[in-house]
Amino acid sequence: MFPDFRSPKAYVSVILLAVMFIVPVVMGTAFWTNLFVLLFVFAALTTAWNIVGGYAGQLSLGHAVFYGIGGYTATLLTANFGITPWIGMIAGALISGVVAVVISYPTLRLKGPFFALSTIAILEVVRLLVIHEESWTGGSSGISLPLNIGWTWIVFRDKINYVIIAFVIFLLVLWASWFIRKSRTGHYLIAIREREDAARAVGVHTVNMKILAAVVSAMLTSVIGTFHITYLTFVDPGSAFSLELSIQIAMFALIGGLGTVAGPIAGTFLVLPIAELARGWLSALGNGMHGVVYGVILVAVVLTIPRGLAGAFGPMIERMLDRLPYLGTRPVKQAAAPASTEKHVIDRESPVLKAEHLFKNFGGLRATNDVSLTLYRNEILGMIGPNGAGKTTVFNLLSGFLSPDKGTITLLDRNGTWVKCTTPDDLAHKGMGRTFQIARPFTGLTVLENIMLGAFIDTSKRDEAERIALRVAEQTDLVKYLNTEARNLTVGGMKRLEIARALATGPKVLLLDEVMAGLNPTDVEKAIQMIRRIRDSGVSILLIEHMMQATMALSDRIIVINEGAVLVSGLPQEVVENPAVIEAYLGKEYNDA
Repeated sequence: MFPDFRSPKAYVSVILLAVMFIVPVVMGTAFWTNLFVLLFVFAALTTAWNIVGGYAGQLSLGHAVFYGIGGYTATLLTANFGITPWIGMIAGALISGVVAVVISYPTLRLKGPFFALSTIAILEVVRLLVIHEESWTGGSSGISLPLNIGWTWIVFRDKINYVIIAFVIFLLVLWASWFIRKSRTGHYLIAIREREDAARAVGVHTVNMKILAAVVSAMLTSVIGTFHITYLTFVDPGSAFSLELSIQIAMFALIGGLGTVAGPIAGTFLVLPIAELARGWLSALGNGMHGVVYGVILVAVVLTIPRGLAGAFGPMIERMLDRLPYLGTRPVKQAAAPASTEKHVIDRESPVLKAEHLFKNFGGLRATNDVSLTLYRNEILGMIGPNGAGKTTVFNLLSGFLSPDKGTITLLDRNGTWVKCTTPDDLAHKGMGRTFQIARPFTGLTVLENIMLGAFIDTSKRDEAERIALRVAEQTDLVKYLNTEARNLTVGGMKRLEIARALATGPKVLLLDEVMAGLNPTDVEKAIQMIRRIRDSGVSILLIEHMMQATMALSDRIIVINEGAVLVSGLPQEVVENPAVIEAYLGKEYNDA
């Protein structure tokens, strides 16, 4: 996967990268050479951190552990065995990848600040271990790298060679970050960052994805650490496993814009030169005054542009770039295949989902009490009941977000095999999609990318996912909003986007949880027509809905839940005229009257 270099964004990016490299070559002084080596190193470190901290939203404040592993591995191999740092760079990256798996498997299950605190603790443990193993690590005194001159040892008299290597490593890390962001993995990571439950509902194995991000980020960080410590020709535990370094690269990403490709670079190139100049100018006032500069810039950015430089100015820059000429013919997006107009008839002999004798307790509360239901092929089954009756609990049991205390749930999967319902991501792969009572769009993605998240369940190719998304957008009346960020949609648009995202997974069974709640009459009518189109495309639908008029118009059959149990089921007209249903909704006094 490579960018289209005919597009304005691509060739402007190439020009900017060329300028970044030319400036230190032209300036030639030791100050500028050192500054640009630091800029490329820290931009690469921040970009690598952004894969796990920005895309996946996991605030790692102990990331320097991989920087230190890379530096120590290469230095020890060179000092003790005469092995070139290039091989040490590869060895350090592999060790960092293994360490990242060991660390990530337990810690990435932690939520909120607990993950960040655990990474700090791990960094401190590793630092103390390196100090304790003085016999081969040099302890707190550190190790000096042998000063063998040449490309083999990455030690040079002509400092411009360091700029070249730093720039190449920076380009490698930048390309890896861009590639991940545009791939299925990148879409999954952003979905996990924003709404992990919703990501699981479209088939994302969230823990595996987070571990993958951590491993890639760790290996890239290790490579950068090897080069930087070789450039410094000295390594010690205090600098290699530094909490300050971890916080510094996280801060650069935050200032530039978390979760964007350009943000970490923008943050580094803004703050680092100012901090380096401040280090020289303000050092007479006291040690560490450059840290005050970091703090002032961070506070200013958080208060004025909380989404960072890329978040604040990125859309404006993109609009400006779109006005530039395209070098060659613009690629034409392939039109979406027309949705099937064939109507499918309910097959009462072919169930697709069975729930038998479901019980679920929350402490002393029995939320589900012996619920059984069957959904047939091409059927719309409505589920109604008073507020607090247990409908959403039943939905969560059916979709794998809760496990029943008793009872079984089985699904006819895509291969025509009956399988037990397990986890949400597993069910999504087997042919079940669901929406949520409160719409959960991935607000940092466009409407098209939101729908593509569902389409990625069957393909890793972006073009194929885009074709599926375009077809689903036609089916759900979202075509004109494809390039709109999901956060800017109306309530009706977000509800349709929820359905579209679930529909893109190619479900055989679709669970709709109050998709018409809060809609105006026009949007309700559109939703009714859309749900009928979905049913006519061969998808069986189970829906919870409080709007009785819509439920009556859509449902082939209705099941009523009251106090966690099935009160009655049958044809819509029979159900709404049933005295027990009237009593459940309006009370015994109304029924007697």
